[in-house]
Amino acid sequence: MKEKIIIYQVLPRIFGNENTTNKYNGTITENGCGKMSAFTDKALKSIKSLGANHIWYTGLLQHASKTSYAQYEIPEQNPYVVKGQAGSPYAITDYYSISPDLADDPSKRMEEFDELIKRTHKNKLKLIIDFVPNHVARQYKSVMKPLGVKDFGEDDNTNHAFDNQNNFYYIPGHGFAPGIDLGSGDKQYVEFPAKATGNDCFHPYPSVNDWYETVKLNYGIDYSNGNHVFDPVPDTWQKMLDILVYWAGKGVDGFRCDMVHMVPIEFWEWCIRQVKDRFPGVIFIAEIYTPEIYREYLFRGGFDYLYDKVGLYDTLRAIVEGHQSAGAITSCWQALDGIQERMVNFLENHDEQRVASDFFAGDPQKAKPAFITSALMNTNPYMVYFGEELGEPGMNEEGFSGKDGRTSIFDYCAVNSIIRWNNGGKWNDQTLTPAEKKIRKLYKQILNLCNESKAIAEGEFYDIMYVNYNNPGFDADKQYAFLRKKDEQLMLIVVNFAPVKSTMSVKLPQHLFDFWGINKKHYNATEFFSGKVTNVNLSPEVPFETVVEGYSGVIYEFDLKE
Repeated sequence: MKEKIIIYQVLPRIFGNENTTNKYNGTITENGCGKMSAFTDKALKSIKSLGANHIWYTGLLQHASKTSYAQYEIPEQNPYVVKGQAGSPYAITDYYSISPDLADDPSKRMEEFDELIKRTHKNKLKLIIDFVPNHVARQYKSVMKPLGVKDFGEDDNTNHAFDNQNNFYYIPGHGFAPGIDLGSGDKQYVEFPAKATGNDCFHPYPSVNDWYETVKLNYGIDYSNGNHVFDPVPDTWQKMLDILVYWAGKGVDGFRCDMVHMVPIEFWEWCIRQVKDRFPGVIFIAEIYTPEIYREYLFRGGFDYLYDKVGLYDTLRAIVEGHQSAGAITSCWQALDGIQERMVNFLENHDEQRVASDFFAGDPQKAKPAFITSALMNTNPYMVYFGEELGEPGMNEEGFSGKDGRTSIFDYCAVNSIIRWNNGGKWNDQTLTPAEKKIRKLYKQILNLCNESKAIAEGEFYDIMYVNYNNPGFDADKQYAFLRKKDEQLMLIVVNFAPVKSTMSVKLPQHLFDFWGINKKHYNATEFFSGKVTNVNLSPEVPFETVVEGYSGVIYEFDLKE
């Protein structure tokens, strides 16, 4: 049976950290830090039992932080151009190295990563890491690069604002002067000439709201006139290809690529094909937010999957918050027009606010219908963010991140729900709260169903909302219904976004029976959550009757062989 990809995204810095101090803006000494070694066989088995078959270790690559590892010959970063104590995992300082924060022995961080790969694969999980192509930390310097590899910017002509063979963009004659404190004296951060900032800021004065801690990489586009200078091949292209090949050669199974639309499509077309020629099984997932160019990045760029953020995620969030009709879900998949199987669905990731936060639903149970829908409506990948399956609210105020409904990626901190699950390295449910056990049970049921059911893992999708919009027995603003089918297995999924129990009469269209060749007769229907079996008449003339609790859903399986 074809496998539906289930990705477990996790921040190693936080996952294994059992230090509960959580001092505001605390250092690594004060607040502690998770290590790669926390991903023991027990931990990975627990993640696998949730239904995951891929794990995205977020923030593994060495990035800027305020923690000194000078004794390990790792260059120190000026604290004035680092966000938070721990720094952003997307301000890379060495593409060929693992963050020393995550190693028990920083001098053996690469060996510890190799062991992490082995443990991950041993537990039948495929390993995904970040690839950050658009920008690097302001003080990038690789100490782990292979022999003969030159650093970014090492051969740049800094007198030129743009040069096809430069790795960075420069503002000749101007020093870096952002709207932040750069220190004074020996501790002052000085950059001359100034380099362009990561979020396409081509002047020396980025604000505190810009990606001031990063430098934009040059892929051959002269932004002063819009010219694309790809001949000869830009030096940055070759450097990035070498980096991807290096990690794929170590056993990395996939790359989640950051902000891909900020890098020219020509690079991806040139690069991904070459990586896949050498490592055919490696997958590329694109963080992208512009639907107009989705197909270009899939079919020309070579990406396997794209984020479905501005479509399904935004729509489901609006429905959960009561700002949009459930019927809008239909428009989401219709807008994708045949590429639904190439989209990654999710309700949380490190950029988005936690479902259970005060800024979103405030209660993970309210998003249960959104989760069921997002996970089950197609064969495409589903991604869950660590702690989401425990109802983690993300309402701590860790430091740089502030109290924003997210688990900080910039600070050293710990998450109490994860600590309870850790349970001293046991990684079981015994010390979880009743509410955490309840939501984890739901996630475990649904995510495992994704690959236990052929209809979900491989089957076709059929939206039946169009015959229920004017159905007096069905509230199309608060309820959503669809079917999945593979061979003789038929699944009917109905969800209720309303807070109150609803008795529904769900109409099935004649076209459904014609399209899938389903006989109109009585079948035994097994409801997934309760296990209750009822004999029902499947017919376009007779609505399907069901009761759905508030903020919930039902899943019926029919065996068409009967």
